Amino acid sequence: MTIVPPAPGEPRRPSGPRDPGDAWVVTEDGAKYWGRFGAAGLLAVDPRRGVLLQHRVSWSHFGDTWGLPGGARHEGESACDAALRESAEEAGVPASAVRPRLLSVYDIGVWSYSTLVADVVAPFEPVISDPESRELAWVPVDEVDAYPLHPGFAAAWPQLRALLAVHPAVVVDAANVVGSVPDGWWKDRAGATARLLQGLRARAREGTDAAELALPADTWFPTFTVVVEGQAREVGADPGAGVDAGAGAGVEVVRAPGSGDDAIVAETARLVDAGRTVTVATSDRALAARVTALGATVRGAGWLRDLR
Repeated sequence: MTIVPPAPGEPRRPSGPRDPGDAWVVTEDGAKYWGRFGAAGLLAVDPRRGVLLQHRVSWSHFGDTWGLPGGARHEGESACDAALRESAEEAGVPASAVRPRLLSVYDIGVWSYSTLVADVVAPFEPVISDPESRELAWVPVDEVDAYPLHPGFAAAWPQLRALLAVHPAVVVDAANVVGSVPDGWWKDRAGATARLLQGLRARAREGTDAAELALPADTWFPTFTVVVEGQAREVGADPGAGVDAGAGAGVEVVRAPGSGDDAIVAETARLVDAGRTVTVATSDRALAARVTALGATVRGAGWLRDLR
């Protein structure tokens, strides 16, 4: 492997210092890959308009093709952060307008490319803000194959397209999960539940290994619906509230007005009916039988605690 800086005719930014990651990785067979520390791109998915594609200028690598806004990762930068930064720089994508769903990684050992699939949660118009773009467009999913695609994106697109139908969700039986650890939760159930929510917020940001969800690809960012009941209903908000989406990105709290099990079954049914791939975290056998009948997968409380 050889590291080669960009040639004078291959500018990466109109001005400013070049990042150490802005260099070619050249393999022994002469193949060139952009990004000393790998590269990442964003596949933004809008339920009405399709996916956001970038028409690359002719002088760029595989120029005059269509692909994803993205580029070289900085040293120490996560793939998600790189995809969001690059898409903001190249297409004006606000990080707050998209929610990560999936990270798919193509890794050849000396170089890797990570595709972050993210759902548009606040509609926005892309803006050409980089000399590498000729055009930015929302393309219906069924029409992507008709475009002259960047070879790397063309190779990845069939699998990515198939995964666009997968929307994982985890419903958490908070009372059961909290009660599975003898850490004094019985003295302060609200406090123990708050600690559970804090951990889930971190997990929602970091993502979950695909194997833990029995899904393909590499890392998923499922939504977590945490059902609380009894004394734990006071955690973080008005005890009389129903659904609280303010628990953190990717984490929703449902405050059961009565039976926690009934609320979990209702949330599971709602999510399954919406086409979500649902996993329920509980070690309660009776509850497990009820949600399994609805089409959900059940994992024990220990599974949720050990998620990586």
